Amino acid sequence: MTSSTASIHALPQADSAAVEVRSISKNYNEVEALRSIDLDFPRGKLTTLLGPSGCGKTTLLKIIAGLIEPTSGEVRVNGKPVTGPGPERAFVFQDFALMPWATVMRNVAFGLELKGMGKAERQSIARHYIAEVGLTGFEDKYPHELSGGMRQRVGLARAFAVNAEVLLLDEPFSAVDEQNRRKFQEDLLRLVEKERKTFIFVTHSIEEAVYVSDRIVLLSRRPSRVSQIIEPKVDRTASPDAIRRDQGYLDTVEEIWQGLKHYVD
Repeated sequence: MTSSTASIHALPQADSAAVEVRSISKNYNEVEALRSIDLDFPRGKLTTLLGPSGCGKTTLLKIIAGLIEPTSGEVRVNGKPVTGPGPERAFVFQDFALMPWATVMRNVAFGLELKGMGKAERQSIARHYIAEVGLTGFEDKYPHELSGGMRQRVGLARAFAVNAEVLLLDEPFSAVDEQNRRKFQEDLLRLVEKERKTFIFVTHSIEEAVYVSDRIVLLSRRPSRVSQIIEPKVDRTASPDAIRRDQGYLDTVEEIWQGLKHYVD
């Protein structure tokens, strides 16, 4: 595979944006978390929010989800203002957020149940996504019977099952070991390619961001602002090991580290 470098832009591109963030600021009492964030998230792409610990990545993700309100500014999804949670967005939490009393099948199908979908149809859809995340045979298990990695797979299947246009993932692989994390990254890329949805992904891992992302938004230390947009030039047709050895991948990881290391205490 030939090496390539990242394409770096000072400002985000506005072409075919599924999600638009306009002048978003967020204050918590006397703490200014976000300051005048302007971003566009392209339709059908995976964009990662990356930055120093405490910079407001999850805060911004939850504002886009409609789970918390900004102090000022506006988020639009498909041109419509966000005023709260909506069916066009699905959130995958870092801590799984599964219903402990419900089976894998019930957890995955729950969003469809809330929509009033019939049992047979919702179970058919749920069964499909349970298979997509590699959990066939575990439909009748409860969360306490699953490993952390398996519980996170249930969370991913639940998000896909509701057919939301925008998937919001808050460090979904942080609670699993390195081997499972790499497998999850590969599975995520497969699902991104297959589903063609808009993904907004939060991680602390530079390597993970470069591996899975079409675009990486680097955020500064609090009060957080957009400091850089990076588009990794990675050959997704190559094998996972080849990608991680590619000089373009390695150079992009190093470039991002050089941009972030001065934020490390």
